[in-house]
Amino acid sequence: MTMHITAPLAAGDAEPFPHYDARDLTRGQGQARIVLDDKIYTLRITRAGKLILTK
Repeated sequence: MTMHITAPLAAGDAEPFPHYDARDLTRGQGQARIVLDDKIYTLRITRAGKLILTK
C-alpha cells in the first residue's frame, strides 16, 4: 500500500494526515472492505472514477 505524505508544513501548522491511493486500497479490484469498530463498510471505485463508501 502506498502512503503519500504532503509537503513539509510551515511552522505552527498542524500535522499532516496520511493519504492513501484508493486503487492501492482496492488492489485493482475496484472494491475494498473497511472496518471501523465492529462495522464493515465497502469502498467502491465507479467507472467514472468516483468513490462510494457504503455501510
